[in-house]
Amino acid sequence: ILLVLRESLAGGQGVAKARIYTGTGDDGTTGLIGRTRVSKSDPRIEAYGAVDELNALLGLVVAHGAGELDEATLSGLRDVQGDLFCIGAVLASPEGAVPGCEVPAEQVRKLERWIDRVEQGLEPLRSFILPGGTRLAAWLHLARTVCRRAERRVVALAERAAVPVVVIQYLNRLSDLLFVLARDANARAGQCEVRWQRPAADAEKSA
Repeated sequence: ILLVLRESLAGGQGVAKARIYTGTGDDGTTGLIGRTRVSKSDPRIEAYGAVDELNALLGLVVAHGAGELDEATLSGLRDVQGDLFCIGAVLASPEGAVPGCEVPAEQVRKLERWIDRVEQGLEPLRSFILPGGTRLAAWLHLARTVCRRAERRVVALAERAAVPVVVIQYLNRLSDLLFVLARDANARAGQCEVRWQRPAADAEKSA
């Protein structure tokens, strides 16, 4: 992916010719944007790798939700996938910036407005709920947890390298969005949410 992105940023003339395999990573290293090579266990690789995993999982959500989600939601999730690709590119750059792949603060506010719209149609949350419900809701809950992991990996990277704060903000809001979308998927399907209940032994001790 980085090879194709590097070619694209250089003008796109080599994109069609780029091979998926190069053999240069056989020694356990990989190239960042700018040609720097680092170990595949580097925190930067962990960060954009987790974002890439989240993006792939959202692709599953879109595929599974094609018959259940309205077109506005599907379109919004595809936009999120585009944002995540840009975030991955930014994280893959030691400079923390890639021309043409900026993530403006407005994207965070866009997620906040989306969350507010979805929440308006949901019952207030009065207790913890267990992940699950419909298949689509379960995928959304899984995406939420992967998003949280991606956020943790990016925070860890930010402790040692320059990372735009908007990237962390975006992932934080996105996990909240995925949570309310999971609740909304259950509500639309008439699926009751499963409330977490304290184990009986613990309840008796606190009584």
